[in-house]
Amino acid sequence: MLRTARMLTRYNAWANRLIFDAVAALPAGEATRPRKSLFKNMVHMLNHNYVIDRIFQAHLEGRAHGYGARNTPDHPPLDELWRAQQEVDAWYIAWSDALTDAALSGKIRFTFVGGGEGAMTRNEILLHLVNHTSYHRGFVAQMFYEVPARPPTTDLPVYLRDAHAGG
Repeated sequence: MLRTARMLTRYNAWANRLIFDAVAALPAGEATRPRKSLFKNMVHMLNHNYVIDRIFQAHLEGRAHGYGARNTPDHPPLDELWRAQQEVDAWYIAWSDALTDAALSGKIRFTFVGGGEGAMTRNEILLHLVNHTSYHRGFVAQMFYEVPARPPTTDLPVYLRDAHAGG
C-alpha cells in the first residue's frame, strides 16, 4: 500500500508538470481565454485543483485551511500558480515518503467546505486527490481542442512506462 501511495504522489506531480508545461506553451491569451466551463478558463481550472490539494493538505495536518469555497474568485498568473502547485506536490511526495501502513489506514475527520462532516482514511484522501486532479486535468485537456492544440498524455500507464520505469 505504501509503495502505491508513493507512486501516486509522484504520478500526480508528473502529470501536473506536463499539463502546466503544455498550458504555458499555448499561444498568448489561450490559457486565460474564457471557456464554456464552470471554472472560466484553463488557469482557473488548474487553480481549483490547487485549492483542493491545499484543503486536503490542511485536513491531513489537522489544521484549518481558510478556504470558504472550492476555488478562489480569481486565479494567480500561471507561473505563480505553477510555483505554488510544485510546492504542494513536493509536500505530498514528502508526506507519502514519511507514512507508515498504519498511518495510511488512519481516519481523518474534517468539515467539508460546503458544510457537513467527513471522514476518510489517508489512503482514501490520496485516491480522491489523484482522481480529482485527473478529472479536472481532463477538462483542461478538452479545452486544448478549442485552441486548437493537442493536450499532453497524462495517463497513469504512460507515467509508469516513461517516468516510473524500474521503480
